[in-house]
Amino acid sequence: MEQGLFRYPLWSLQTKILPGTVKYVAQLNVKRGIERRKPQDIKSIQEKFNPGQFNFNKIKHEEILFKMVSRRHNHTLVVINVSPLEFGHVLFIPDPSLCLTQILTPDLTLLGLESILLSGHPGFRVGFNSLGGFASVNHLHLHGFYLDEELLIESAESKPLCPDVNFHQLTHFPAPGFIFYTDGRDLMSVSQNICRVTDYFVSQNIAHNVFMTRGCIPESRGCSESREGIRVVIWARQSCFGAKEESAFNVALCELAGHLPVKNEDDFNSLTEQSVISIVKSYLFSDDEFNKLSLELVQHLYGH
Repeated sequence: MEQGLFRYPLWSLQTKILPGTVKYVAQLNVKRGIERRKPQDIKSIQEKFNPGQFNFNKIKHEEILFKMVSRRHNHTLVVINVSPLEFGHVLFIPDPSLCLTQILTPDLTLLGLESILLSGHPGFRVGFNSLGGFASVNHLHLHGFYLDEELLIESAESKPLCPDVNFHQLTHFPAPGFIFYTDGRDLMSVSQNICRVTDYFVSQNIAHNVFMTRGCIPESRGCSESREGIRVVIWARQSCFGAKEESAFNVALCELAGHLPVKNEDDFNSLTEQSVISIVKSYLFSDDEFNKLSLELVQHLYGH
């Protein structure tokens, strides 16, 4: 902050819980809506890397906090997000010189899961936006940030789809999605299965968002126990290409999970749970489309 690397100061954000059953966490972040870098003009979920557009080979060296290194993959940079949406907002960027496109990989997924377990803060979240899912840069990266409030998605009920791989369908939540759960003992296989789902979406040109958070065992009804495991929620959604943006908030990984960085004060004051649900659902598949996709994913994961 003292070096002037951020586009705006981020101190204590005005935060409130919207009345209702979902308990949406709304935060007023006007500067992010105004000052953040404009998203790239993306035409396809499978768009090739364009060295002429902004990418992470062009960031200032001072924005790099440190490298994370493991035996399984090349180094991953941990970099400040110069347009933060919450405290400690960082990007996890696999070796930028590889010029990987914004398609999730098992190695980066594994690093995201490990980073949650490495953090002693239960509110550390990690997420991914695909191209067409409000990813603003076509250069592979994850988001990581802190949020003190618990989210309903961490305890919402689900039903099993593929019990063998701990794959579930989220129920009793306004943004239906798919859940993988891990207690930390099978991180590599979970990472691979997550990418089997996201790779299927890429092959079908389906935009998607991924949210990783400490959470309860999916079969539990409510969450009386501590959130010792990790829930990974994956949403298939309508693709958004070009400049289409909502005035209140964009529907990406945070918003689907129940965390709403709101761009202006009028919307912050007037948002209701029902208005949020209406906006979110307009970006998702219909019930019939979602159910069809569920069947396809079960067949895909069982190898048919």
